[in-house]
Amino acid sequence: MLTGAHFLDGDQAACEGALAAGANFAAGYPITPSTEIVERFAVRVPTVGGIFLQMEDELASSMAVVGATWGGAKAFTVTSGPGFSLMMEHVGYAAMTETPLVLVNVQRGGPSTGLPTLPGQGDMMQARWGSHGDYEIIALCPNSPQECFDQMIEAFNLTEEYRTPVLVMMDECVGHMTEKVVIPPAEEIKVLPRRYTTLPPSEYQPFRPGPDGIPEMVKAGDGYRIHVTGLTHDEQGYPAMDWRAQHKLVSRLVRKIRDHADRIARCEEDGLEDADVVVVAYGITSRVAQRAIQMARAEGLRVGLLRPVVVWPFPERRVRELAQRVHAFVVVEMNYGQMVYEVERCAGDQARTLLVPHGGGSVHEPEEILKAIREAME
Repeated sequence: MLTGAHFLDGDQAACEGALAAGANFAAGYPITPSTEIVERFAVRVPTVGGIFLQMEDELASSMAVVGATWGGAKAFTVTSGPGFSLMMEHVGYAAMTETPLVLVNVQRGGPSTGLPTLPGQGDMMQARWGSHGDYEIIALCPNSPQECFDQMIEAFNLTEEYRTPVLVMMDECVGHMTEKVVIPPAEEIKVLPRRYTTLPPSEYQPFRPGPDGIPEMVKAGDGYRIHVTGLTHDEQGYPAMDWRAQHKLVSRLVRKIRDHADRIARCEEDGLEDADVVVVAYGITSRVAQRAIQMARAEGLRVGLLRPVVVWPFPERRVRELAQRVHAFVVVEMNYGQMVYEVERCAGDQARTLLVPHGGGSVHEPEEILKAIREAME
């Protein structure tokens, strides 16, 4: 593993973070602006005995990752908007089968093929609701190459802890931005191992939850009888086609994240102690927002930043707390309104919510955000 200070772009840093987390398998299909992650992984992973497979498309890539995980690998895939849409079926499959895996989406301007080489943040709601049915995922959103490294490790740890898909929602700017990235020695990096059972095959049931609601795993080929299906299933893993089995299984899949949402959710805060207006922004947009906040403070306006680092589960509790004492939220997104609806829902009638939209292809101008801050003060 590389250690020390390096100048890496976000894609390269994400690859190094995956390796530091113990990833030894990736499958992918080329798509701008995410390809550099697995290009680097393909070169680096043989040094630790791992494998990269270029598949025929995104559907094959996301399912190969599921299969590799049940074979004992720590696995991930990467994509951008069009491929993310194709992978949605398997996000739901991984949630239903409690398959720990990481999916990186380096967002670009959309919809459809859109702007392959230019940034966007239009996939944020799709990350949460893109597959069908009731399920929960975890999604992180880095705003620097350093965070691309750090959050890949966090993503792998979270997917092992909760056995749900974990998404890393980058954007083209962060993916292609080169900055200093510090990689600590391996012994200083916390890596959560997979929770394998100690039960003998005669006593093991693949989907029997532990005290925390999360089952233990086994590897295919280790002598355990396992059945993995996207159908509603019992604790043995076999299809169970009735409403009681549906309620028992799906309510647990939802609760294992919702019951820990306050622990999982994480924000960065700056200048909120006496703020009248809170700017909410994530990814590259949060860095542009910082400049607008500096300009607003120079005018004597009391404004601070709330940056969701974990975007799903959404930091509901913190937004509700702030809504009790601030005048307004200004939500800055590189889309025409997605996470703003979560802020608005949590703020209710306690505080105004204003959106500063942008269609992607470039970042906001700080002056656009400053104008909205002034409006929120009125």
